[in-house]
Amino acid sequence: MLLLLLTNLTEYLSNPGLSEEIFVDVSRGSKLNINLDIVVPGISCQFLGLDAVDTSGDQHLQISHNIFKRRLNAQGQPIEDPQRTESLGSSKADEFKKTIEKLAEKKEGGEEKKEKEVKCGSCYGAESEDLKCCNTCADVREAYRNKQWSLPEPDKIEQCKNENFSEHLKTAFTEGCQIYGYLEVNRAGGSFHIAPGQSFSINHVHVHDVQPFSSSSFNMSHNIRHLSFGQSIEGKGSPLDGHYEIASDGIVFLES
Repeated sequence: MLLLLLTNLTEYLSNPGLSEEIFVDVSRGSKLNINLDIVVPGISCQFLGLDAVDTSGDQHLQISHNIFKRRLNAQGQPIEDPQRTESLGSSKADEFKKTIEKLAEKKEGGEEKKEKEVKCGSCYGAESEDLKCCNTCADVREAYRNKQWSLPEPDKIEQCKNENFSEHLKTAFTEGCQIYGYLEVNRAGGSFHIAPGQSFSINHVHVHDVQPFSSSSFNMSHNIRHLSFGQSIEGKGSPLDGHYEIASDGIVFLES
């Protein structure tokens, strides 16, 4: 009896007092953090994206801020250190930066180097004011996503051929990926999801283009290592922590 009393007393003193109440949140503009740590063992990181949509009409595609990806081998072991996700087309900014650096270089003796002609790759009809040149496969994919067009076969795109995109595509299902971090969303009804392929919006309708994977059966089985909403409370877990979802049939999307 004494042991039980001491145990209950210790538990009472070690846990802060919590009170629960329900009320209508009338604030506007405030955000909610969604904390996640999810493992998709059957698809490599470079082909997975994280999107969020809500009932107010906001759509956040290929979320990269505060989200990290870690490549995993077939046994689920890390291959490299976690990398912050990059939105598609980010290489364009790198190319521009490199070009400026080249033009700023000077020859020995104080003479400026002759400006090198910068190649402007074709976007295959998807050029825009913001993206006039497509020098990488990622640029072409971004241009097509902005136009809300379906991407042609990678072997028909010169930039993708030069980067062996088709070979990378063959390795899409030989690795796994751990996606973790947090995202800030509106305090409104909505959903977020992790899926392969390109995502875009057509007339406010959220669409996924999985065309590069149409001839393959990808496995969206996943392990929710952690999923919580808002500020964490000490001693209170999340009901989905450690949850496994197995996809038993070919191309299938799962919603948890």
